[in-house]
Amino acid sequence: MSRKPRTEFPAPVLITDTEALASCCERLAASTYVTVDTEFMREKTYWPELCVVQLASDDEVAVVDALAEGIDLAPLGALLADQRVMKVFHAARQDIEIFVQLFGDTPRPLFDTQVAAMVAGFGDQVGYEALISSLTGGAIDKAHRFSDWAARPLTPAQVTYAAGDVTHLRRAYDKLCERLDKDGRLEWVGEEMAALADPATYRANPETMWERLRPRTNNRRMLGVLRAVAAWREREAQKSNIPRGRMLKDEMLLEIAATAPTDADQLGRARGVTRGFAEGKMGVSLLAEIAAAKALPEDALPELPNHREGPKPSPALVSLLKVLLATKCEKHDVAPKLVANSEDIDRLALEDAPDVACLKGWRAEVFGHDAMALKAGRIALGVDGKRIKLIGA
Repeated sequence: MSRKPRTEFPAPVLITDTEALASCCERLAASTYVTVDTEFMREKTYWPELCVVQLASDDEVAVVDALAEGIDLAPLGALLADQRVMKVFHAARQDIEIFVQLFGDTPRPLFDTQVAAMVAGFGDQVGYEALISSLTGGAIDKAHRFSDWAARPLTPAQVTYAAGDVTHLRRAYDKLCERLDKDGRLEWVGEEMAALADPATYRANPETMWERLRPRTNNRRMLGVLRAVAAWREREAQKSNIPRGRMLKDEMLLEIAATAPTDADQLGRARGVTRGFAEGKMGVSLLAEIAAAKALPEDALPELPNHREGPKPSPALVSLLKVLLATKCEKHDVAPKLVANSEDIDRLALEDAPDVACLKGWRAEVFGHDAMALKAGRIALGVDGKRIKLIGA
């Protein structure tokens, strides 16, 4: 981890056929790690359309034209699955989603420099440009950020731009690893990679999509209909490969859930729903889902996650735990969002022994143990000049 990072890289090579890709991946498989990035289009499809894959080792920089006629990306899938080679990304979720869709699994092992930067004290979800500037002093070329990556042929400027992402990323990875190793935090990052490496993370569950719409009602019957129509939209959007919003917009789903139409005439009165849609196969299918949801028994209906029955945590205690979280994260120079979220804090305030991530592993050392001690009255918070301090710790 302490080797001197390379400052100059070979010129990028554009790969447009399977044989060249296989040869490239074979060479890259001899590397300790490979940096990876993608360029894709998603404006007109549900599934992202992979256009370009960028790969870099110390000795090679490749820009793979994923849309080249006849190219088979199987050699890339084999490289991404090679356990001997670390795959390095920045803000990896969208890239990994593409690879799960293509190859059925996540790249492994993997390292996300955005997550690592949160562990290393760069704040919540640090942007790529800011991270590169801070770690390497380099500047990212933004000229082709909004290129049409599906247009062919790719221009030399696009190839150069795409390659820059993975060469800068190597320098950032080297410096992050050096910093994390020095601070004894490489294992912390390893724990965070477990969720990213789970293919289930990237597979949308149609039955939970309604929660993203943030309905402002406690009417469980309406929520039942909303759950049904949101799940229907998700399945149909996946099947047709069109963006969910182009099938039915979010506000249309909320209105349909509120009115619960029983026939095509009523469905067609919903704002934004065309007569053709309401009377066609889609409308018939959607009305059947609504009818099924209206027939559900009470105990099968959903409720808002933040309106579950039962006691509520003390707002004052929640606020105190949040102050403690900020204090401890400031001391350890780690992003609070990575240590505990709002639900964790609520459960800490409410439950005697909650099963939450911040009471396990390195999070417990940074925050969890002191959180339970504060709740039990064994420690207190005070002010020392301009900083919060723990009393009795």
